[in-house]
Amino acid sequence: MFYGWKLVGVSGFVMVVTTTPMFHAMGLWFVALESAFGWNRTQLSVAFALTRIEGGILGPVEGYLVDKLGTRRMVFIGLTIMGIGMLMLGQTRSLWMFYMAYLVMALGQGLGSWLPLMTMLNEWFNRKRAMAMGWSNSISRFGSLLLIPAIAWSIDPETDTLGFRMTATIIGVFLIIIAYPLSRLIRNRPEDWGLLPDGDTPAPKDTANGTSESDGAPTPDASELGFTVKQALWTPAFWFISIGHGFTSMVLIALMAHLAPMLTDRGHSIQTAAFVVTAYTATSMFFQLIGGYVGDRVPKRIALFVFTSIQAAAVFVLTYGPETLMIAYVFAVLFGIGFGGRNPLTVSIRGEYFGRRSFGKIMGVSQVPMNVLLFIAPTMAGILRDRQGDYTTAFGILAVLNVFGAILFLMARKPKLILEESPTQLSDSSQGTVSQRP
Repeated sequence: MFYGWKLVGVSGFVMVVTTTPMFHAMGLWFVALESAFGWNRTQLSVAFALTRIEGGILGPVEGYLVDKLGTRRMVFIGLTIMGIGMLMLGQTRSLWMFYMAYLVMALGQGLGSWLPLMTMLNEWFNRKRAMAMGWSNSISRFGSLLLIPAIAWSIDPETDTLGFRMTATIIGVFLIIIAYPLSRLIRNRPEDWGLLPDGDTPAPKDTANGTSESDGAPTPDASELGFTVKQALWTPAFWFISIGHGFTSMVLIALMAHLAPMLTDRGHSIQTAAFVVTAYTATSMFFQLIGGYVGDRVPKRIALFVFTSIQAAAVFVLTYGPETLMIAYVFAVLFGIGFGGRNPLTVSIRGEYFGRRSFGKIMGVSQVPMNVLLFIAPTMAGILRDRQGDYTTAFGILAVLNVFGAILFLMARKPKLILEESPTQLSDSSQGTVSQRP
C-alpha cells in the first residue's frame, strides 16, 4: 500500500485525540464547569476567545515551523504540550486557571494537529488530495462518535461518574504517553522516501547510453511547487477563501461552545446534548468522504458553496424552528451534511490553488483573518445569551454570516502563477508574477 494512505489513518487518529476533547466536547466541559463553579456563559466563552487570539498571533509562526521542522516533530511537540494543558485543566480551581489551561491546550493542538497534518497530506497527495483529506477527517469523526458520549458520561455533573478533573487528567496522561511513538509513524514528504505524490512511479531518466531507472529521490515538476506566501497574498482567492472559511467556521465554533448549553436550556439532559453532537458528527463522517469525492471531480469553489449553504440552512432550522428534540436531530443531520462536505474542501482548495511550495506558511497566515472572526463568535453568543436569555439573535446573525461565507467561496476563482523565466528558476520568488485566471 502507498504509505500516504497509512498517513491518512495516522492523521485521523491524531485529530481524534486532539480536536475532540478540546473542540467537539467543548460544550460538555462548559456544562460541567458551570455546575462546579457557577461561571456564566460569557466567562466560559472567553476561554475559547483567548485561544483564537493566540491562534491568530501564532498561526504564521506555526506555519513556518511546520515547513521548517516537518510534521513529525510538530506532532510530537504538539501532543506533549496539549497533554500538559489537559493536566492543567484537571487541576482548575479558578477562572484564570481555566483560561491558562485552555491556552496551553490550544497551543498544543495548533502545533501538533490540524495544520501540520493537512500540510503533510498536501505533500503526499495531488490528484487525490480532497479524497485523502476527506478520509482523514472522516476517521477523526468516527473516533469522535465514541469519545464524545464517553466524555459526557464521565463528566456529567448529575451523575458525577469520574468528574471533569479525573477525565481531563486521564486524557492528558494518554496524550503524553502516545506523543513519541505516534510521531514516529509520520513521514513528512514522499520524495524523502523515494516516492511521488499519489503513489506515482518515478519516471526513468535518460542517460548517454540510453534510458535507465532513476537512481535518486524523485523530484516533482517545478510547476507543481506553487506560490510563495507573498504571491498568494496578492491573489483575491486567498482572501475570499480565508474570510469565507472564517465566516463558515464562526457558527461551528459557537455551536461547539454553546450547543450543549442551548439544549440544556431547552430542558434536555447533557447526555441528550451529547447524542445530538454525536448525530451531526456521524453524518459529517460520511459526508467527509462525499465532499472529498465531489471535490476531486467538480470545481471546489462550487462544491463549497453548496455544502456551506446547507450548513447555513441547518442553523436557521435550529434557531427559528420549534424547540423540540426532533428539530434538534433534523439540525444535526443537515449540519452534518454541510459541515462534513465542506470540511476537506476548505483545505484541499488551498492546496490546489497554491501548491506545495509554501503550503504550511500560507495556511498559517490565512488563519490570522479567520481567527479574528472566530474570536468574535463564541463570545458574542455568550454575551447575547446572558443578556437576552436565549441564543436566537446570536445564531441568527451567525447563520447570515454563514451565507456570506458561501458566496465568498463561490467568488474564489483559481489564481494562475505566471513565470517570467523558465520553471527551473521557480525558487527565486522574484521570477514569478500572479494573475487571476479569467
